[in-house]
Amino acid sequence: MFPTCSKTDFAGRKALSATLLTIFSSVDPVPKPGLFRERYSIRPPSATPNPPGEAADDPPARWYVARALGREDKTAPRSGHGAKFVSGLLTAVMCLGVAACGGEAESQDDSEPKGDFPTEVVTSKFSNRQRLAETTDLELEVENTGQETIPNLAVTIYTASGEDDDGADGSFSIRIDNPTLANPNRPVWILDNKYPRIEGEPAPKGSSPGTVAQTNTFGFGELPPGERLGMTWKLTPVMAGTYTVNYEVSAGLFGNAKAVTSDGTQPEGKFVVTVTDKPPKARVSNSGQVEVASD
Repeated sequence: MFPTCSKTDFAGRKALSATLLTIFSSVDPVPKPGLFRERYSIRPPSATPNPPGEAADDPPARWYVARALGREDKTAPRSGHGAKFVSGLLTAVMCLGVAACGGEAESQDDSEPKGDFPTEVVTSKFSNRQRLAETTDLELEVENTGQETIPNLAVTIYTASGEDDDGADGSFSIRIDNPTLANPNRPVWILDNKYPRIEGEPAPKGSSPGTVAQTNTFGFGELPPGERLGMTWKLTPVMAGTYTVNYEVSAGLFGNAKAVTSDGTQPEGKFVVTVTDKPPKARVSNSGQVEVASD
């Protein structure tokens, strides 16, 4: 017969429901008539005698978990002490971190000098008629016409599809108001990898030298007095239509250093570009060469 079918009381997996036989029970159960009561003690296996001064009849050391047998262990440490210790340790670490940082952090714009820096756009090129998938270069050249070094020459570019359009998240993208779109920003031009590039410099090994954290802005570093800097964006149109590409030139990234023209205004400009999806007119000449007719 299986043990679970026995009528004999036992202690084991169902020790919590047993009322006759318990282990170190604090309340003596009332024995049933005709049965005798036994008390069991559990001792860890040991082949060594009791240490000096310990009586053989002393209560044995428990090696089981008290709560597993339904008994509350009043000698167990409270969990609150551990939580207080961890909280105190985290507080100490945070204090050390603040001390290592030197208190309040310095704002990024604190390092940018304030003032006006005379600047002129001497070259601006971008074809006003383009075809889908045909790569075109946008070129700008800026001169420092002042007596001081421009801290960080920056160019902000945004594309508009109408008069009231302030651009999108992306210099060469527009925003489409369509609630069904997860991302309303749609590119009109795709900027080639490792662009923009500085004129006369080799292709960068990493990202473009103009990459900065500001949205729709490109930074090109210092520009000494009297010098010019040429910049190129290689673009491929992917959406037909008529668009306005706006650009603004700044002397810094945080607004303290301002680029100004001879009349005191910010250097800026725009290109009105029509991108067509019509294929070009082409023919094969008598010499076997493909000739593409201009618009």
